[in-house]
Amino acid sequence: MRLAAAKPAAITVAQRQPIPIPTCSSSRNQAKKSRRSAWRVAVASRDAADGDAEAGAGQGQGQAPTGRRARLSARRRQRVPLPDGVSGAGVGEFLRHPDAVESILNTGALESFAPAGPGTFTCALRRVGLLGFEVAPVLDLRVAPTSTDCTIEMLSCRFEGSEVLEQQNELFSAFMSNHITWSDDAEEPCLDIHVKLEVTLEVCKVYTKPFSMLPLSAVEKPGNLLMQGLLDRLVPVLGEQLLRDYHSWAQAQQQHESS
Repeated sequence: MRLAAAKPAAITVAQRQPIPIPTCSSSRNQAKKSRRSAWRVAVASRDAADGDAEAGAGQGQGQAPTGRRARLSARRRQRVPLPDGVSGAGVGEFLRHPDAVESILNTGALESFAPAGPGTFTCALRRVGLLGFEVAPVLDLRVAPTSTDCTIEMLSCRFEGSEVLEQQNELFSAFMSNHITWSDDAEEPCLDIHVKLEVTLEVCKVYTKPFSMLPLSAVEKPGNLLMQGLLDRLVPVLGEQLLRDYHSWAQAQQQHESS
C-alpha cells in the first residue's frame, strides 16, 4: 500500500500597500492656507465690529459720525486806567445807555448793523476777498449791561456771499464773549476787559489728503497763535475807543443839562 505524498501547503502573503508620506512643500502650503484663512476671518470680524461701533454712535446721536475736530482758543485781559475826572460808575452808566451800543459793537467798522431782538443785534462785517470770492462774515451778538458789568456774547457766526463759501458754515462753530467791569479803587480806577474766543473746526472735511492726516496739533498750534495775535491787537483798541466815546457822551450830556 502506497502512501500518497502530501502536497505542501500553499501560503499566501498579502501584498502591503504603500502609505503616502506628505512632502515638506505640501505641509508648508497647507499651513500657509490655514494662516491666510485665519487672517481673513480676523480682518472681516474687525471691520464688522468697527462698522457696528460707528453705526451705533451715529444712531445714538441721531446723525452720521463726524470727522476729527480741531479746537482753537485765545483770550486777552486788558486793564485800562481811567483818566482823571472819570469814574467807573460814570462809565457803567454810559454802557447802560442805548447810545453806548454803537460804541460797544464798534459799528463804524461794520457794513451793516440792525437790532434782531431784545438786546440782540445782527452785525455784518465788510466784504473781503477770499480765494477769488467775496464773503461777508455775519455775527449775531447779545449785549447785556447791568449795574456792575457789561457782557457781549456771540450767539452765531456765518459767512454770506458765494454758495461755495456758505457751505463751509456747517464745518465750523465759534463762540466769543467780552466781559467788561469797572472799579473806582482810589489807587487805580480802571476798566477791566476780558475777551475769550473759541473756534471748532472739522479738519477732515476742510482739508484734503494728505493734510487731513496731519495731527490736530498741526492745525491747533498755528490757529491758536493767529487768534491770540488778533485779540492782542483788538482788545487794547477797544478799551481806548470806549473811553473816547464815553468822553464824547459825557460832554453831550453836560451840554444838554446846561441848555
